[in-house]
Amino acid sequence: MSKKGELKKKDTTAKSVQVAFELEQQIARAIHTLAAQEGLTPSSQIRKMIGLSYSAPKRPRLTLSLSPSDYQQLGEKYNTDPTNSVEIKRQIMQELIALIEPEEP
Repeated sequence: MSKKGELKKKDTTAKSVQVAFELEQQIARAIHTLAAQEGLTPSSQIRKMIGLSYSAPKRPRLTLSLSPSDYQQLGEKYNTDPTNSVEIKRQIMQELIALIEPEEP
């Protein structure tokens, strides 16, 4: 892509404005549920609902903010060094999978 094309793309991106909505919990929950059922992010679900273009997430992921005290607590829970964030992340993923997947007979 030429420099002029790249600058135009950046200029277009820079003009986008994030809009936040404060909706009743029931409405927000319904949008989150629809998004999950359709494999979309809540933002893409809203875009779909109001007739704008949208795309499915390329790498669907969940996020979680952890404080230093959270890492300390999880380090103790998982019997690992609280500074080993990679191991704690792995342990969290294993625990979530175990909690969600049905137990095998």
